[in-house]
Amino acid sequence: MKLNIAVLPGDGIGPEISEQGVAVLRAIGERFGHEMTFTSGLCGATAIESVGDPFPEDTYRLCASADAVLFSAVGDPKYDNAPSASVRPEQGLLAMRKRLGLYANIRPIETYDCLVDRSPLKTELVRGADFVCIRELTGGMYFGEKYEGEDRAYDTNVYTREEVERILRVGFEYARRRSGHLTVVDKANILASSRLWRRIAQEMAAQWPDVRTDFMFVDNASMRMIQEPGFFDVVVTENTFGDILTDEASCITGSMGLLPSASIGEGTPVFEPVHGSWPQAAGKNIANPIAQILSAAMLLEHFGLVAEGAAVREAVAASLKANVRTPEIQVEGGQVYGTREVGAWIAEKVKSI
Repeated sequence: MKLNIAVLPGDGIGPEISEQGVAVLRAIGERFGHEMTFTSGLCGATAIESVGDPFPEDTYRLCASADAVLFSAVGDPKYDNAPSASVRPEQGLLAMRKRLGLYANIRPIETYDCLVDRSPLKTELVRGADFVCIRELTGGMYFGEKYEGEDRAYDTNVYTREEVERILRVGFEYARRRSGHLTVVDKANILASSRLWRRIAQEMAAQWPDVRTDFMFVDNASMRMIQEPGFFDVVVTENTFGDILTDEASCITGSMGLLPSASIGEGTPVFEPVHGSWPQAAGKNIANPIAQILSAAMLLEHFGLVAEGAAVREAVAASLKANVRTPEIQVEGGQVYGTREVGAWIAEKVKSI
């Protein structure tokens, strides 16, 4: 297969982990006989510094013409600490999602037996936890009408039936392919937008009689994910709730550096780790590249390359079992491996699977 991949390293640790994701994809191409081309583009703070736009038109055209985007991270303290800044790195990520029509963010939460001790939760709660969060990505407060004055500000949380139906459809289909259990998370006891979500979900549930559908308020869901993560199979929710819940869920595995994601919809799909740019670690060779590498596995699987994706996952699991890990998940007294070393080990392992 020929794949044209746009690579957006972004900011902070982005360039370091991006390099490892590309290296693993090159190893897959060599091992399975695929032809992959990689073209880099600007996004985030680096794009602002270079051209004044966090998602330049050239980058949009690069992404729109590619088969897939391998994205890393955006964000910089220079902008975080400047509330009055009119242009921010994160606006580039939102613009990319909106312009490419990527309305569904898929975030799998999967635990590894050899890492259950790294989770802040009790081992008996964590072991075997395996669920998928599906977050609506182009609606809600992040894209609604905004106002910010000296003494008053607001963000509007707007959803249409079409937006809700299409993301719920993704949730039902994922649940059907997995264990047949879908949890719709909302705040229908308070928010009108949530009541629209729940009403539409109740209407649609009849079309998927093989899926057990239940409903949970977001505050209850946030507690349940910590108290009983094994309860969940597929979770679907709106943009803001999904952003918060998936970051909370990341602690279940022991490190945000382990979690990949895919953003899909009308245009070129984007594959990215769920973590941020961690600028304090930039250039120190300590960032975990596994989330980026597993995002590459999701990219492969999106194009039906199931064996190739499985090879990446097997190599990652082997690296963890062999204690080839970055510092935040390394066993006490274990050998020190950096971003480059972990990535190189996994890429080499892929070639022998």
